[in-house]
Amino acid sequence: MDKKQQMLDQAIVNETVMNIDDNLLMQNENKGIEDERLHRKQRLTAALRLFGKFGFDEGAAGHITVRDPENIDCFWVNPMGVSFKQVKLSELLLVNHEGEVLEGSGLLNGAAFTIHSHIHRARPDVIAAAHSHSIFGKSWAALGRPLDPISQDACAFFNDHSLYKDFSGVVLNMSEGEALAQALGQNKACILQNHGLITVGESIESAAWWYFTMERSCQAQLLAEAAGAPKIIPDDIAKITYDTVGTELAGWFSFQPLYNTIIADQPDIFD
Repeated sequence: MDKKQQMLDQAIVNETVMNIDDNLLMQNENKGIEDERLHRKQRLTAALRLFGKFGFDEGAAGHITVRDPENIDCFWVNPMGVSFKQVKLSELLLVNHEGEVLEGSGLLNGAAFTIHSHIHRARPDVIAAAHSHSIFGKSWAALGRPLDPISQDACAFFNDHSLYKDFSGVVLNMSEGEALAQALGQNKACILQNHGLITVGESIESAAWWYFTMERSCQAQLLAEAAGAPKIIPDDIAKITYDTVGTELAGWFSFQPLYNTIIADQPDIFD
């Protein structure tokens, strides 16, 4: 191959998915309210079961919320005291921003309400938010540092996550919920020092995926630093990579294999 042809080949940039159908990207559009509500509740339940499968449970701690498509000042959340591994769609609670349970008979986690109500109120673009006390997330959070772009996957959070340093116990004070939402800012994720991780998205699928991959990125950096000094990806390359792996579409799409696996493995999920 001559040098000219090599240069032409290098100038060709392929799409991430080379044969994508535009209909795939539009499949959630033009849904009725009830269909969209069911869609969100099904994905929320699947995300909760996946949290259980991946070992993100820690007693009664941890919660994922998704905004209701009709009553946008309300969100669906898992009931307190029900294992991630066992929660069912019929057990989800509908809660408004005043802390009233409008549907469901389970217990409402006070920290879940304090954190998520402020995030949903402050960020109209956020459809879902995920938080737990997963082992690698809370281990990395204890260091009080943001993640570095040391891998392709970690680049999803390049200049798109923040650090909340003011741990003051279980988040039950409304002023701390507000401060946490402010610390999140317009980012997709926040590391809560001495606490854990929280991720958000414009869909339940992306919010859940960002949590899974952020947890693993924390694990990867802990392992890498235990072995030596990780090589940091240069900012310009990290940004290019972010533009592929850090988009809302990338998060939504990456959740699909996990969703398909969990509903096949656990057919009682939508009872």
